[in-house]
Amino acid sequence: MAWITSFERKPGSGKLHLTQLVGHVKVFGSETGTPIVQIDTLGSEDRAKPNKQSQTIQVGREAAEQLFRILKETYGFEA
Repeated sequence: MAWITSFERKPGSGKLHLTQLVGHVKVFGSETGTPIVQIDTLGSEDRAKPNKQSQTIQVGREAAEQLFRILKETYGFEA
């Protein structure tokens, strides 16, 4: 599990992963009352334990805003 506090855009390229799956999103309040967005992925059918929670990331407002700006710039989303 990871709590992402900020996003930094880095130059370079990546490689598209061939495994496709559905992400599960939860929204809940933290102890401070700030909403937290949590994204979970489950293991693929090829894993030893398919459909078991595999990875989790959590973001608060500041990191979400940074990610939103990156997504907006990349895909041309309108606010």
